[in-house]
Amino acid sequence: MSTVDPRHYALSIQWSAEDQAYVVTVPELPGCQTHGSTHEEAVRRGQEAIAGWLSAALATQAAPPPPRTLASSSA
Repeated sequence: MSTVDPRHYALSIQWSAEDQAYVVTVPELPGCQTHGSTHEEAVRRGQEAIAGWLSAALATQAAPPPPRTLASSSA
């Protein structure tokens, strides 16, 4: 199984007024969510959550979904 760079996955970060925290979701990885009290903490914890998700997939020999990529356009 090839190694996937965790930094290639998208982080969706939204402020939750109810929780008073930034909520992080990784669209490509089912169930991969976390939060942080600051935007910086949310990003760091999001990257940690991705690494943990990918590590668990490798441990079970499951192929992780590929990261999304931007479509190239020719000008």
